[in-house]
Amino acid sequence: MQEYIKIHKSDNVAVALKELQAGTGIKIGEKDILLSQTIPAGHKFAIRDIDAGGQVIKYGYPIGTAASNISSGSFIHTHNLMTALSNNITYEYKPDYTELKTMEKIYFNGYRREDTKVGIRNEIWIIPTVGCVNSVASALEKQAATLITGNIDNILAFTHPYGCSQMGEDQEYTRTILADLIRHPNAGGVLVLGLGCENSNIEELKPYIGTYDEKRVKFLTCQETEDEMEAGFALLEELAAYAHTFQREKISVDELIIGLKCGGSDGLSGITANPLAGAFSDILISRGGTTILTEVPEMFGAETILMNRCRSEKLFEKTVAMIQDFKEYYINNNQTIYENPSPGNKKGGISTLEDKSLGCTQKSGSAPVADVLAYGEMVRTKGLNLLSAPGNDLVAATALAAAGAHIVLFTTGRGTPFASPVPTVKIASNTALYEKKKNWIDFNAGILMEDKGKDELAEELFMYCLNVASGELVKSEKAGFHDMAVFKKGVTL
Repeated sequence: MQEYIKIHKSDNVAVALKELQAGTGIKIGEKDILLSQTIPAGHKFAIRDIDAGGQVIKYGYPIGTAASNISSGSFIHTHNLMTALSNNITYEYKPDYTELKTMEKIYFNGYRREDTKVGIRNEIWIIPTVGCVNSVASALEKQAATLITGNIDNILAFTHPYGCSQMGEDQEYTRTILADLIRHPNAGGVLVLGLGCENSNIEELKPYIGTYDEKRVKFLTCQETEDEMEAGFALLEELAAYAHTFQREKISVDELIIGLKCGGSDGLSGITANPLAGAFSDILISRGGTTILTEVPEMFGAETILMNRCRSEKLFEKTVAMIQDFKEYYINNNQTIYENPSPGNKKGGISTLEDKSLGCTQKSGSAPVADVLAYGEMVRTKGLNLLSAPGNDLVAATALAAAGAHIVLFTTGRGTPFASPVPTVKIASNTALYEKKKNWIDFNAGILMEDKGKDELAEELFMYCLNVASGELVKSEKAGFHDMAVFKKGVTL
């Protein structure tokens, strides 16, 4: 196993892949380095002297500036490294991308809906329009468990605290995300459960849903029925009968949509799990499929890389607008734009937002940017899509599902049990996490530091995801976990 890595030839730091004790001799190329301090796994050390104010280079890009003189062999972290990001940046389109080579299409076994959309699960979803009926939705989920037979995969209630006492963008976000989920093809049937007096009641929500199949989507307003449990169960029986008509069939992978997300990152995430997700993304796109990258605040510091991979100046301008709009969101709420990374990130070895972002954007692979989506907008272009959403795990993963993702790939160096409305594949950045939390983690990227090449492991991840798309359950599904959250920006009445 490697003990340390210099990621890019121009880097002036290396990363410890295991804890390295003070006094350890390191050889980088022809240069011998003596560590003056103990370096925790995932953390950085200088491989040459760096003057105060000088750039610290990792991934081939600056991740900040030295807050003091740093000598070769010294530990580099938040105590001597500070962000170099500023609020005022002028962007210029400098196209720098190569189209991926087209690969042969392969297939998985999914569900073809009557509107021609493709799903990878045949579930029945109970979607409340407002948090006031969450308990009813959860009770119906339990009662309807008897209907999970044959090819019905599950019956799930997606509870949430939204749908009323909201104004402006928040109300629009809630209605848009709920409508997106109602239309999601992983659901063979949907019960929309309303209260009746809420802002986002069923009649208000219907225009957002648009045209729908009355056999697939049923509505129940609890205030208008004497016994909502009895009425709700009767509608779920109808939905189950309809969902039973669907069978898995052979479907080209070019119809598969995968969301890309990271959380609880560590210093190895940008070395193992995120580049692996990026290699996966390239494989899927080269076979005609689609991936979605989100977490806009975790693009800050690496955004120009994505901007220059835009296929057109129009897409470049949309990416600039996405970045600037998120910065304005911070400013309008009197918050520091670059208040990132989190305490867990720092403990794992990430020192600045540039450090985090350059690792985070590794998930995008090398494909050109095919489209840029607003929050709540659904995918319409195959290839790599950028989606406007925050870094929060539940909000961003829900946004990916709402945009049309069938599966979310979630890379992590710290671990988390959460799930999203669609199968959420947890990819560990290190073997220790994989071994410790096998009840959470589905795939181990840590073996990239041991005996596997990235291309080989990416093919294994790709085939694993095809199995998931064909019905194999991920760990969070086996545990019965499913979560959703909506982006909230404004006041609550």
